[in-house]
Amino acid sequence: MKRDLNIVSSITYAMKGKELLQKRGFQAYIARLPQKEEGTGCGYCVYVSRNTDLAEEILRKGGIRVLGRTVSEAE
Repeated sequence: MKRDLNIVSSITYAMKGKELLQKRGFQAYIARLPQKEEGTGCGYCVYVSRNTDLAEEILRKGGIRVLGRTVSEAE
């Protein structure tokens, strides 16, 4: 199963983003990026199991710095 990961610039943004999404009714999770690439900050991401586009919009509007998105195989 694949999951879309919203890459954030720091663990602080990941924690704030997770809390923000949970307040909006999402089951949100924090994970390390499978492979750290240039431009991915500290290598943390926030992901949800559904409505990934809406979750990213909520993060951005909530002041969370989203660096991009990547896809990863679920563990």
